[in-house]
Amino acid sequence: MSRRTTSVIAALAAIPLFVALAGCAGDADTASGDGENATVKIGVVGKSDPQWPAFVDAAADEGITVELIDFGSYEQPNPALAEGELDLNQFQHIVYLAQYNEAAGQDLTPIGSTQAYPLGVYSTKYDDIDSIPRGESVAVPDDASNQARALLVLQSAGLIELTDGGTALSDIADIDESASKVKVTALEAALIPTSLPDVAAAIINNDFVEGAGLSFDDALFTDDAADDSALQYVNIFAARAEDADNETYAKLVEIFQTNEEVQAGLDESSGGTGVSLQTPVEELVALLKKVQKDVVANG
Repeated sequence: MSRRTTSVIAALAAIPLFVALAGCAGDADTASGDGENATVKIGVVGKSDPQWPAFVDAAADEGITVELIDFGSYEQPNPALAEGELDLNQFQHIVYLAQYNEAAGQDLTPIGSTQAYPLGVYSTKYDDIDSIPRGESVAVPDDASNQARALLVLQSAGLIELTDGGTALSDIADIDESASKVKVTALEAALIPTSLPDVAAAIINNDFVEGAGLSFDDALFTDDAADDSALQYVNIFAARAEDADNETYAKLVEIFQTNEEVQAGLDESSGGTGVSLQTPVEELVALLKKVQKDVVANG
């Protein structure tokens, strides 16, 4: 497991910086600090989701100008944040951030929670999880953190067995093929929706479900986003460590967590499946440190 996990998460750090910065036109005039009329650049994946226009408007009402920088894949926003092309990003969960920090030698930190989302199994060929035939292929994301969670979902669904029982660091090498019902193929998360017709089923991240012409109700099986074990998968606002106490950024987190229009947009974009959380920042930071320690131990 260690070699594959290391190679996958190392790929996060190897993404060329010019790719990450392609979404940031021109030189970045990042937020100069706390106070009125600050401009804050936030990297997201899917800025057309309904919560984001509501968030930009709510921030403007508080004297904060938010510029959303949209990225096409999960690999791009963290390098852009680390290099100062963004002030914040909001697209990832704790496990993803922990693996990025360790792979890239960075110290990005959570400054607020947003929602936890269930991860689902989808298919255009079968209407029931038990109908998937033995020996068929199921696609999962190829990034380390989402792959591990996807494998846990498939194990819970009775489609595979993991030799280590399953952890937040499991990978395809940990699948007990002789005891598993299906074969597993790893693909880039953003490409899985277009590959769905080529496999029996796939784990599709929430960001890409509607783009695949599916609804969240189409999931054959999901994990439980409200379970305590899912806290490590809560989505977060991330900042550079030196900006952890920035009052403007803290205000933006508060707006996101409490504004009714933003929350309504979140419910709409997740099909009502997301669980909004206001987890204390110190708890998020402690969880990040724990997961990073686990990453090192399994590296």
